[in-house]
Amino acid sequence: MTRLRKMMLEELQRRNYAETTIDCYIHAVEDFSRHFHCSPDRLGPRHIREYQAELFQKRKFSPNTVAQRLAALRFFYVKTLKKAWSITETPYPKKAVYLPTILSQEEVARLIDAARPPLHRTLLMALYATGLRRAELARGAANWNKPTTTSRSASGCRSSPARLNFGWRARRAWHRGAVNDTSNAPSISRQNSVEGLSATWT
Repeated sequence: MTRLRKMMLEELQRRNYAETTIDCYIHAVEDFSRHFHCSPDRLGPRHIREYQAELFQKRKFSPNTVAQRLAALRFFYVKTLKKAWSITETPYPKKAVYLPTILSQEEVARLIDAARPPLHRTLLMALYATGLRRAELARGAANWNKPTTTSRSASGCRSSPARLNFGWRARRAWHRGAVNDTSNAPSISRQNSVEGLSATWT
């Protein structure tokens, strides 16, 4: 591990950045350095602008990806090297805004019906009924045997156990041979899956 890489890694870890963000930032600086065949501490704003143009014109990266690369470089120069960073000289690209694709009730029903085995169907119905994020549902699926799980947000408030533990309750309902568990979860009976789920969504 080089001295600069170690310095940047320590700065990222001291600020408690997520592991995925750390890997992304380290990779971005390494790619920047390889592009010019030079140590990144010897490169400046002119090189950053050239690199940004390269990402757009030749590599065809999206604006969001380029902005992420610039954020990594900005962290390296400002936090690791303690150098100034000019937004005027190296502006962030305008981020692309993509509207989500909204599925109709018929499409949602076909998606749920196509799920095999029944546990996967239950997870899809839970996702649709509760509005969970994909990562939240994945964390729930990774902790099937934990009936009580709480977490604290950045403000110190405890998150709702019912929301975080839907995966455990879905597994219990699946083992009992029923999808609908009115005592602990939103109503997601299979007979009126789409209509019932739409009511809980709103």
